[in-house]
Amino acid sequence: MPPAPPAPPAPESDSLATPVAWTGGDGRLAGCNPAFASWLGVGARRLLGRPLPDLEAEEPGRLQAALARLHVDAAPLRLRRMHLRHPEADERFADLWLSMTDAGVLVEAHPVDEFPGDDPALLLPSALSATLKGLAHELRNPLAGLKGAAQLLGRRAAGGERELVGLIEDEVGRLATLVDQLLHPEAAAAQAPVNIHVVLERVLRLAESDAGWAVRLVRDYDPSLPELEGDADRLVQALWNLVRNAIQAGAGRVVLRTRAEHGLRIGDQAWPLALRLEVVDDGRGVPADLAGRIFLPLVTGHAEGTGLGLPLAQQVAREHRGSLAWRSRPGHTVFTLLLPFTREHPPADGPA
Repeated sequence: MPPAPPAPPAPESDSLATPVAWTGGDGRLAGCNPAFASWLGVGARRLLGRPLPDLEAEEPGRLQAALARLHVDAAPLRLRRMHLRHPEADERFADLWLSMTDAGVLVEAHPVDEFPGDDPALLLPSALSATLKGLAHELRNPLAGLKGAAQLLGRRAAGGERELVGLIEDEVGRLATLVDQLLHPEAAAAQAPVNIHVVLERVLRLAESDAGWAVRLVRDYDPSLPELEGDADRLVQALWNLVRNAIQAGAGRVVLRTRAEHGLRIGDQAWPLALRLEVVDDGRGVPADLAGRIFLPLVTGHAEGTGLGLPLAQQVAREHRGSLAWRSRPGHTVFTLLLPFTREHPPADGPA
C-alpha cells in the first residue's frame, strides 16, 4: 500500500513564533515552520519523513498512544512536559497540542522549562529556619553531656562494653557535627580557577572507596571545557553528596557528564558560556512523597542520611552563581548542575 501523500505546506505558519509542525496521514513529519526547526535545533529537511513518535527522548510510547487516541475520537489532545530530542540536536521540553487535520496531525509546541516550579529552598519560611537553629542550640548541651558521660564509661568499660561505648561516642559525634552544620553553615571561600574534571576525579575516588565494585562509575567528559572560577573543595563536597545519594538509592551505574552550554540563562542572569554537569543514575529514583521537599534541610529518604546533602549542594551551586535541579523516575534520575564560566574564554577550537 503506497504511503499517504504529504500534508500540504502551511505558509501562514511561517510567520508564527510558536513552533508548529504537521504530519501526513502516515504519521510522518511532512513539514514545520521555521520556529519549530529553530527550537528543536535541527534543519527542517532533517525532520521530513521522520515518524513523530521518534522525537520522544526518554518515555517512548506517549506520543504513539496519543496519536492512536486522536484517530479514535478526533478531539485535540494536550501532552504536558513532553521530552523531545532529534538525534542531531539537544533535548527540548514542551507542552504539545495535537489536533487532526484533513491531511494528518497538526502539532503545536509550547516550550517549557526543563525544571518546572519554584526553587523549594526559596519557599522555606524564615520561621522554620529560625526554629531549626533554635532546636540545634538546645541540643548542644545534652550532646556535650552525653559525650562526657560516654568518655567516663569508656575508661571503666572492658571487652564488649567498650565497643558499645565507642558506638555511643561515634553517634554523639555525628549528631554534634549535624548540629554544628545547622548553627554555623560553612562560609564561601575565595574562588580560583578550577578544572572541573580534576574535581570529578576526586569525587570518583571517594565513590570507589565507598561503593567498591558494587557501582559502575562512568566518565562522560567534554575535555575542551575551560576552567571555572570556583572553590574546588566545596564543589567536591557538593558533587560527592549527589553521587552518594545515587549510591544510597541503589544505583548500579552512575554517569558523570560534562558539556558546554551557550547562551544560557540562570535565574535572571544570561551567560554566554556555562557548564552543564549531570549526575545520572539508574537507582530507585526520588520518592514521590519527597519530590517537592528534597532541597529542604533534614528531609531525607535514607535511614542513614542527615537530610543536609542536597541543601548543601544547592547552596554550593548558588555560591558559584549557578543552579541545581533534577528530574527523576524509577531507573533514571538526573541531577543537573549549571555553572557559568564567568571569565572570557576563547572558543574551544580557537587559539589558547
